Amino acid sequence: MEINVLSNLRKNSYQVFSCSVFTVRCDNYFIAKANSIHDFFIIEPTNWVNAVAITDNQEVILVKQYRYGIETITLEIPGGMIDKEELPEIAAQRELLEETGYKAKNWQLIGITDPNPAIQNNKCYIFLATGLEFTTNPKLDNTEEIEIVTVPLNKIPEMIQQGKITHSLVITAFYYYNLLKEK
Repeated sequence: MEINVLSNLRKNSYQVFSCSVFTVRCDNYFIAKANSIHDFFIIEPTNWVNAVAITDNQEVILVKQYRYGIETITLEIPGGMIDKEELPEIAAQRELLEETGYKAKNWQLIGITDPNPAIQNNKCYIFLATGLEFTTNPKLDNTEEIEIVTVPLNKIPEMIQQGKITHSLVITAFYYYNLLKEK
């Protein structure tokens, strides 16, 4: 069965909420199959970046931090929001430096993903960062508490399987990294 996108027409769209990290809009769509108008709520965050940062010793730079949404500490790769008018690669470089104090000589875009296309309209750009050099202490936001952890790259799959790394965008980043290695 082929999906007929043209049979679903957006009739109206308006903002229902706004805060510092996202807005929410309501789109009214006429759904031909249902012969009626339905509301769809779309979260509009900025685009994001993540950096798979690997040392010359084949260790991954990870960050431990408390995540308020799930009320627990997570183990992640450095990343964050892309500032307005900022290029994704520049944002990835900034986030790596701010969160870990590391700079990378080499940057490669290895993937772009839709974090949650059912209700969000943003992208996450995934970069590989190599040629790392520790240059300064992390410069964290007032709301951030981060512990830097280095883990041997070959331990990452096991950590994912054991539930030590659960963030879906981090797991996606390592998937893209593995695809790159297989080439």
